[in-house]
Amino acid sequence: MAPPTTAKDNVLDAIVVGAGFAGLYMVHRLREAGLTVRGIEAGDGVGGTWYWNRYPGARCDIPSLLYSYTFSDDLAEQWQWSEKYAPQPEILAYANHVAHRFDLRRSFLFGTRVTSSHFDDAVKRWTVVTDRGDTFSARQVVMATGCLSVPKQPDYPGVDRFRGKSYITGLWPHEGVDFTGQRVAVIGTGSSAIQSLPIVAEQASALTVFQRTPNYSLPACNRTLTAEDVAAFRTAYPEYVAMLRMGQSFIPVFPRDFEPPQADLEAIAPALWNGDGLLSLVAFPNLVRSERVNAVAANYVRDRIAEIVDDPVLAEKLTPRDYPIGAKRACVDTDYYATFNRANVRLVDLRETAIVEITETGVRTRDETIEVDAIVYATGFDAMTGALSRIDIRGRDGLALNDVWADGPRTYLGLQVAGFPNFFLITGPGSPSVLSNMLNSIEVHVDWIADAVLHLRDRQLATIEATGTAQDEWVAHVNEVADQTLFPQANSWYIGANVEGKPRVFMPYVGDNYKQRIDAVAADNYAGFVLSAG
Repeated sequence: MAPPTTAKDNVLDAIVVGAGFAGLYMVHRLREAGLTVRGIEAGDGVGGTWYWNRYPGARCDIPSLLYSYTFSDDLAEQWQWSEKYAPQPEILAYANHVAHRFDLRRSFLFGTRVTSSHFDDAVKRWTVVTDRGDTFSARQVVMATGCLSVPKQPDYPGVDRFRGKSYITGLWPHEGVDFTGQRVAVIGTGSSAIQSLPIVAEQASALTVFQRTPNYSLPACNRTLTAEDVAAFRTAYPEYVAMLRMGQSFIPVFPRDFEPPQADLEAIAPALWNGDGLLSLVAFPNLVRSERVNAVAANYVRDRIAEIVDDPVLAEKLTPRDYPIGAKRACVDTDYYATFNRANVRLVDLRETAIVEITETGVRTRDETIEVDAIVYATGFDAMTGALSRIDIRGRDGLALNDVWADGPRTYLGLQVAGFPNFFLITGPGSPSVLSNMLNSIEVHVDWIADAVLHLRDRQLATIEATGTAQDEWVAHVNEVADQTLFPQANSWYIGANVEGKPRVFMPYVGDNYKQRIDAVAADNYAGFVLSAG
């Protein structure tokens, strides 16, 4: 942790909150433009979600060659990934490599949380206060706080009474955990549980998995990257980057009314099991728009579960049937379903028997008490808005962001909120964010924000602020395109369904040509924004 700041360095052009991949690149872009910028990060190092999520088996669900920055050709040449899907330690090492390569750590305060950010219209500046007592004045504030950065705390009665060890996957001990010979309970079957369960099962004497909703998971078929893999990617790299710059997908995008014959769909379904994971879902034609297409993909995965899991009754409990595949974020695994064939692994279906409380010695359901030595809470995140809601953010005339978002988040383009001048979101609600390759979406937003800030500076303008009309129209558009898909048919964290009391609003943007849209807004003198002089 750095020492508290002094008066001479607390007046800045910009504050960036977060030192994950979004915060690192944002600080780099603004600093390269000659602006004074300070990053503030709650953790003691860079990496964001990859700094905190160190649970066994944690790795990206996008091929690592694609889960990389593209803003620097030198960086792309220097870094070599070792596996098809990079594990958490390697992704964290990549973040540290970037921070070292561009000397970014000197611009950050680590071990520090922002507690408030208030806009003063008289001076057109934000006052940002931290939990260490620092007070900053900044023209711009950029929230690079991440979409999955606030783990959902377990809320079962008796959590604090348990005498064994308790862990939250999103806040895993940095020294690691050895479950050898222990009786372990894992509550939840989302991505972190699906990745960690096979490893925990190998160590534990007994593993009890508590499942509320079964998940679709596709095999990673992870392997070491070969020299040929890397060479092929390097050959295609210039074209890949050019497509990203134009806002085009490197995966074919089908017309919305395109529905192949049933035989063709069944012929391409095996691609879901070839190790391309989430990319294979994206490549499936109109998977999230056509129930007929979706059923082919979903049934293929269901059939694979039935083949893998020996006990047909258990296989059925692990099989999702009440929501479309892809409507919740699908997972990518290594031997997840096969793990339930182990003699030391048991599934408790919470749709049949609910958890009543956590006792001093284990987990009590309506039917029994299961004694364990350790409990792992794989209970997910307060996604997309969780980090922002925990900061006292007030815009023009003391307008509180939490009040504006009381019925669900409202943004213009996922980049700004009306009433909050010079306040930017990276991969915020109303943008593709979690439905995209996050590294690509981060670069799109950081570049747009940096260009907007420089546009103000070069024209001696003080503020940029989304209009209420533009925001209302964008929110209506976001809802309209979401309603044309199958996403609303699932109670997912995309709509906040995993957090008690959170408004049920579909938060990401699923429309077409997002980058072209926001680039066109900028080219049209930032249409939908008001730019004003100081």
